[in-house]
Amino acid sequence: MRFGLFGTGHWAAETHGAALDAHPAATLAGVWGRDPGRATALAQRYGVPAYDDVDALIEACDAVAVALPPDVQAGIATRAASAGRHLLLDKPLALTVADADRVVAEAGRAGVASVVFFTARYQPDVAGFLASAAAAGGWHTAHAVRFGSIFQPGSPYGGSLWRRRHGALWDIGPHALSILLPVLGRVNRVAASDGPRGLVHLLLGHDGGATSTVSLTLDAPPAAAAHEFVFYGDNGVEAVPPGAGSAAEAFGVAIDQLLAEVASGTRDHHCDVRFGREVVAVLAAAETARAEARTVDLPA
Repeated sequence: MRFGLFGTGHWAAETHGAALDAHPAATLAGVWGRDPGRATALAQRYGVPAYDDVDALIEACDAVAVALPPDVQAGIATRAASAGRHLLLDKPLALTVADADRVVAEAGRAGVASVVFFTARYQPDVAGFLASAAAAGGWHTAHAVRFGSIFQPGSPYGGSLWRRRHGALWDIGPHALSILLPVLGRVNRVAASDGPRGLVHLLLGHDGGATSTVSLTLDAPPAAAAHEFVFYGDNGVEAVPPGAGSAAEAFGVAIDQLLAEVASGTRDHHCDVRFGREVVAVLAAAETARAEARTVDLPA
């Protein structure tokens, strides 16, 4: 399958591009980026054409792989789906529920396959844990901590303008939700508050009565960087494994799963654009809760 790569940053080059280049059933058809010079350099690295027009690259591929800020991604994904191209997208799907709805609607209308890349969901040890935990049931609550430290010298993400503007809620919040939702169920209530150094704390209510808490920042002191997910319930306390393998290896699994969706004709992937939209709705509700200092109920 021919993939068009949209994006030229570190994640596009080292995760999307590297995985597509290495995958035996994928061909990298070309690269588009907002900076033509960087698009040319990345395209030369992988020996493919650089495109200066979004629609020209969409026309040249069977599927799009997008590693761009979420608001840019949503527009490209909608255009690609309209053209009948399958979607391999990054989290979060969009920065507004309205934009996410447009992607979902167009993907459904066109009947294209879609996979949204939440890294841990494609790491075998994490995927196995979540399947087992969801089957077991009986969970009362969970606590998620993601303390990143991306603004230190040498970080490839420190210059990311959208991360600086939208913070940990929108960057690593999707990762946390992608772990919690398959085990505890849909979120129906969100409360949120802020802390120092970009900290945001969420208290979530889930269908069925379970609750969870999430604490996030991108600006933790390096010594305080942390990654922890723990579930509590009838069967005791269970910690989610840390996730084996590199991000590029996980992205290779995502490619496998998109190709399987295309080959089978099914459109029910567990992390498709509909799940991506569900995550965006929680993040948007949390943003409202932070701004208004109140609890926000989500529609059924």
